[in-house]
Amino acid sequence: MIHDDVAEFAAVLPAFGGLMGLDLGTKTIGVAVSDSLRSVASPLRTIRRTKFTADAIALEEILAAREIQGIVLGMPLNMDGSEGPRLQSTRAFARNFARRSDVPITFWDERLSTVAAERALLEADTTRKRRAKVIDHVAAGYILQGALDRLRHLGPKQ
Repeated sequence: MIHDDVAEFAAVLPAFGGLMGLDLGTKTIGVAVSDSLRSVASPLRTIRRTKFTADAIALEEILAAREIQGIVLGMPLNMDGSEGPRLQSTRAFARNFARRSDVPITFWDERLSTVAAERALLEADTTRKRRAKVIDHVAAGYILQGALDRLRHLGPKQ
């Protein structure tokens, strides 16, 4: 099920269990995961996109292996907050994935996540070649960490 509101998403999640953050691009999907207490997001890997079914299977393998309880999908809004074609594509991906899986999905504003990831990698003195390999899943980590911080602010379920 897809939840546009993070509070609704939080309400359907079990008290414990990891979340997965996705930075969905046209060529790759950056993947990050959280710990079961949902305090820290860790970049995991970048999936090279092929067809939807192959992409979904790769994500389902991570869901199962890590017992993921929810997905936070980066929402690519334009800088002025408007919706563009990339957001339509992201929503379509979420709808298609929701047909395959019962794991709840929500969206998180991803504006400037790649910029923040790039800055962090530059500060870590990462080579250009290495940055190109890891930028997508580091950006997914920023997306997921933002959602985790918001979930923590919402507090425990009543």
